[in-house]
Amino acid sequence: MGGLRPNERLDLNSASPGDLMGLPGIGAELARRIVIYRKGHRFGAIEELLEVDGIGPGRYRRLRPLVRVE
Repeated sequence: MGGLRPNERLDLNSASPGDLMGLPGIGAELARRIVIYRKGHRFGAIEELLEVDGIGPGRYRRLRPLVRVE
């Protein structure tokens, strides 16, 4: 978990739980939920974060500029 460089966005489909925990408002439990979600359904769009239990509109707005989907 080395942190992101300026203007670098984290790929939701390949980020480790530790990488995810480097994002604002993402702790161990929410990182685990994101990983579980993508095991059953790879992220096709950033907006799918809203389908992860615990990510609401406010948290999504903070995360959107920091993540990407490949």
